[in-house]
Amino acid sequence: MKLDVIAKDQDFSGVAGFGLMSPEGVIGAGRFVLRPVRKSDAGLFAMYAGDRRVAEATRSIPHPLPPGAAEAFVNRAQAHKGGEDVWVMDGSAFGLAEVLGVISLKRMDEAKYNRDQSEIGYWVAPAFWNTGFASEAVRALVLANPQKNRTIFAEVFQDNPGSARVLTNAGFQYLGDAETFSVARNARVPTWTYLRKLD
Repeated sequence: MKLDVIAKDQDFSGVAGFGLMSPEGVIGAGRFVLRPVRKSDAGLFAMYAGDRRVAEATRSIPHPLPPGAAEAFVNRAQAHKGGEDVWVMDGSAFGLAEVLGVISLKRMDEAKYNRDQSEIGYWVAPAFWNTGFASEAVRALVLANPQKNRTIFAEVFQDNPGSARVLTNAGFQYLGDAETFSVARNARVPTWTYLRKLD
């Protein structure tokens, strides 16, 4: 598999279908599509999310990954439980891997306040780091805005400046510092918080 690493610096927003969502929930994202989760994704999820580097860059992925955790994630994603919509970064139609990473939007306080706000989260498999895939996925999902949000928030660990660049390059503004608990690290981790207004 050959990755066009130079392409990471290109803007794919002008590519036909970029940021448009099909009736099946597939969003064009340049060199790949964002598609709903399939049961067949569980094996690759287990392999990638089981990598300590991926788990330690998230709040909720444990390390080591317990047996059945990837299958449980697939079931939750397909059931749309907890107000979270999940997409797979799928490059198979473009000669890339079927699972490059995952991106999600989780509604915030929707039932209580109906503020049209969500939090975006994403991870990319280590084999595909520094290729621009996270940037393309975030830009495409924000453009598609499938939850009709007015504001999207994001939080990244301060020891992951690459993820912060993904957000600022997608138009997110720095909001402030905070901290959160990382299951894989079993510790509180300093974070940077960002927001993107869409209205």
